[in-house]
Amino acid sequence: MEQRYNQWKAMFAITKASLKAIFRSPQSVFFSLFFPVILIVIFSALSSGRGISLDVAIGSGSDTVNVIYKTIKNIRVLTIVKGSEEQLEDKLKKGRITAIIEIRQKVTDTMAIVGAAYDVHLRTTSAGQKDLPILQTILRDVIGSINRQSSGSKEEFASVSVEEVPGRVYKMIDFYLPGMLGFSLMGAAVFGVAFVFFSFRETLVLKRMYSTPIRKKYIVLGESIGRIIFQLTTAIVLILFGTLFYDFTLSNGWVTFIELIVLSLMGLIMFMGFGFIISSVAKNQNVIPIYANLFMFPQYFLSGTFFPKGALPQAAQPIINLLPLTVLNDAMRKISFEGLHLWNAPKEIIVMLVWILLIYTVAVKVFKWE
Repeated sequence: MEQRYNQWKAMFAITKASLKAIFRSPQSVFFSLFFPVILIVIFSALSSGRGISLDVAIGSGSDTVNVIYKTIKNIRVLTIVKGSEEQLEDKLKKGRITAIIEIRQKVTDTMAIVGAAYDVHLRTTSAGQKDLPILQTILRDVIGSINRQSSGSKEEFASVSVEEVPGRVYKMIDFYLPGMLGFSLMGAAVFGVAFVFFSFRETLVLKRMYSTPIRKKYIVLGESIGRIIFQLTTAIVLILFGTLFYDFTLSNGWVTFIELIVLSLMGLIMFMGFGFIISSVAKNQNVIPIYANLFMFPQYFLSGTFFPKGALPQAAQPIINLLPLTVLNDAMRKISFEGLHLWNAPKEIIVMLVWILLIYTVAVKVFKWE
């Protein structure tokens, strides 16, 4: 009796061959692993040179009918974040805002002003310490200008005080490593899939495979699983590298580590879809880098990979926040540093799932075997 052809066994044979081919390619290993490691080291060393854009909040009990508040509100490098008192406290502890500014009028029991008329009180955490000196400098310059313009009084119009409440220490590696991980996953997934499947189609490998008993979907799955295994291996190495050498924050330990790997898997599946589309619409190998870079390069600079996306124009934020790499970077930072879980980042997860659905709907329609 004739033995039935085993589709799964054939698929795993393709996966094994794909993995061998990837690991034997110095370019794949370099751009997926060593290049991001080099960038992590460089950006950690140059972290002080990033652009200035600070998110702050105004305390609910603040006096907002004075010149200090009006001046602070018009400082371009400060973005005033709004929300309930609990929401602002939560953002403060998670490092999403640098400080909560409380503008208080200083009075005694007899309602007589003592010293400066106002105290600009900054409530911050260790998570916001990286930007606190910049904020203090900005506010002292503003208050110094107001003091000089006050009506010739010897008393200062306002002073600055700081209060630190408990919070996590935010290190630059906590910003850069998720960005470099997204950078690595997107580049390897898009370029790897686009070049491999175009080459397979051009050399008639896909056509020959399809002439065998193995079904189409198992050919694609076999090659895809090999690439996913390789890229998840590099993701594990990058996370461990950042944790061991730069004290990257894994808020919930191994749970956070596993959730980052799940996010990496979702990101890979999403980006590989673009690779399938590019491999199908490209007329020759020379245009693949052009198509791939048209998709990737804007995201590298808009999605918070190398510098905070908050430094970009406010009008562009709604579009920026929907980009595939943006939602991946944001979800990774929320889970790694802020201690959230996958179910606490529904917006990012839903946007990624929508992208996956849209991308593969297009990929299925345009994919070519010849």
